[in-house]
Amino acid sequence: MDECIFCKIVKGDIPSAKVYEDERTFAFDDIQPMAPVHVLIVPKGHVETVMDLAEDDDLAKDLLTAAQKVARIKKVDRSGFRLVVNCGSDGGQIVSHLHLHLLGGKKLADEMG
Repeated sequence: MDECIFCKIVKGDIPSAKVYEDERTFAFDDIQPMAPVHVLIVPKGHVETVMDLAEDDDLAKDLLTAAQKVARIKKVDRSGFRLVVNCGSDGGQIVSHLHLHLLGGKKLADEMG
């Protein structure tokens, strides 16, 4: 999708602080972090929301595997982290490209929201 900011980041048209990349996923530091560690993990192909994941595709597994690798890279795999997926406008999704937020690096608040 030409106008999608995350597609442009994946293609390298917009610079990012890349954390991890494999064949199907790309992870980069969030430019407005909500924790000391705040990484966005996106599929390289454009998928709008978690509701658009195909049941027979392994993309969800690939995204979770990428999250594990990012947690190790950022050294929050032992202390803990939070994974957040917002879905749709009422769910707080601002960019219409599926993405996981990996947050950590400090004790996070118990409440979500």
